[in-house]
Amino acid sequence: IREGLGQSGGVGDNPGGVGDNPGGGLGTIRWGRGRISRLVSSVQAVMASTAGFIISRSCRRHVIDDQHWLAAAYPPFAVPYFVYDVYAMYLCHLQRAQVKGHGPGTGTGGTGGAAAAFLRRELLLVLHHLAMVLVCFPVLWRQGKGDFFLGCLLMAELSTPFVCLGKVLILLRRQHTALHKLNGLALLVTFLGCRVLLFPYLYWAYGRQRGLELLRVPAALPPVYNAAAAAMAAPQIYWFGLICRGAWRLFRPAGTPPRPP
Repeated sequence: IREGLGQSGGVGDNPGGVGDNPGGGLGTIRWGRGRISRLVSSVQAVMASTAGFIISRSCRRHVIDDQHWLAAAYPPFAVPYFVYDVYAMYLCHLQRAQVKGHGPGTGTGGTGGAAAAFLRRELLLVLHHLAMVLVCFPVLWRQGKGDFFLGCLLMAELSTPFVCLGKVLILLRRQHTALHKLNGLALLVTFLGCRVLLFPYLYWAYGRQRGLELLRVPAALPPVYNAAAAAMAAPQIYWFGLICRGAWRLFRPAGTPPRPP
């Protein structure tokens, strides 16, 4: 997300640094693998958001008890993807470190040090993937209930293709184009609607089903449900803040001084 709007270097700077030049060496390998990884992520995101739309639309009459076969069929496909995605991010991290001379075999901590550095850099994203695998997807603990909510959570992936496209445009040095600005706007809107506002909407949908006002819904739920929702919502709010900072850099008028960090 940081890199998708150019936040690692600021819009107009070289955001990728050493190794992002697709012209040769390890940079070429990283560019090729990163491009494939982002393509896979985008395809999976389109599939997930489409499945989520179908599930949530089919189960909206009774958001607790309504069922759709995709809610049971899609998770076995999605879980391996999230495991793969963490591994792919780790490989990209290793290649970035090797290009900069800090990877395994360069005398800077070996594989264990690289893994620790990766977790420090991408901890929130790794925890997000673990939450999707361990909390959202398991069918057994849901006991055939809550397909609507699972569908809504799957639709959160709608913003992912715009994150990936933003990074590709930066790697291609196209961060000054109208396409990059349109992509940034689309990312801002989809992330706000499908991730940040998702959780209030889920509470509202449950309250409507139970005949409760929105503000009374948290008290009607077990504390563990509220804690899980807060834990999942917190990273989305943090990432949305990063996106807003990137959008400010992208759309600020010419001559406007940059905001302090």
